[in-house]
Amino acid sequence: MMLELKTHHLTDDELLAHVERELAHTIANRPLADKLKEAAKYALLGGGKRVRPMLCLHCCAAARGDMQHAMPAAVAIEMIHAFSLVHDDLPALDNDDLRRGRATTHVAFGEALAILAGDALLSIAMEQALSCTIGAAHIAQELAGATTEMISGQVLDTLGGFPKDFNPAQQLELIHRQKTGALIRAACRMGAFAAAANADTLDRLTRWGETMGLMFQVVDDILDQTQSSEHLGKSAGKDEAQGKMTYPKIHGVAWSRDHVKELLEQSEQLLKPLGVLAQPLRVMAQALATRTK
Repeated sequence: MMLELKTHHLTDDELLAHVERELAHTIANRPLADKLKEAAKYALLGGGKRVRPMLCLHCCAAARGDMQHAMPAAVAIEMIHAFSLVHDDLPALDNDDLRRGRATTHVAFGEALAILAGDALLSIAMEQALSCTIGAAHIAQELAGATTEMISGQVLDTLGGFPKDFNPAQQLELIHRQKTGALIRAACRMGAFAAAANADTLDRLTRWGETMGLMFQVVDDILDQTQSSEHLGKSAGKDEAQGKMTYPKIHGVAWSRDHVKELLEQSEQLLKPLGVLAQPLRVMAQALATRTK
């Protein structure tokens, strides 16, 4: 059962607080084994920018929908993101011991429970997507497809296997569009589905989400190279140390920063026809382009 959401005149801080309550409420009301519930709560409720659920809710509003109808989708997309981070941090993959300024889930609870907590977040997310009162089938299909695409991007990033004719720049963009961009695009589309958006608005929010997904990861690459672990709350410089491709490595920091500005300009052009209802998305785009962690 969803908590009541009054969407009129909410500030972003108030909306974010509501997202946090919904995330906690969803886990608290699941009949999970005590250890599993504790680990899932740790993975899901330990902070974070909540970019994906906020995008989902604001895209719903931009498409003239009621954010209440998008809240299960917003919860679902954040659960998938949390699941991906838990598994990403495992020794078999990135082997990270710091996430959001504290021990990663497998360090805090052990590898077995961390894997199972990630699995639980994945399955609960699908339940949440299917509980939407508008567009449930489209929302669940979008979430499942984006999750698969994200996993494929993780394989490319970790193990390679690119098309033979792809140069390093093409390989890098493919990783980013799948590993990070797929869920951000899905968050926008899920919000649009919850608003029963028309075809033009859905297409516009899809392309805006793709632009945001790429921009988000380019900024992440820049921060990974230019900021400290203490500032970021996670291990800095890890991608370069592991020999992974990043935008600064392939194109340089200056070019990468210019590309962020270009993507931000593209995003504004996509939002123009949506008018004042898209203003929260413009604010989010600017914040994501200029963030320092």
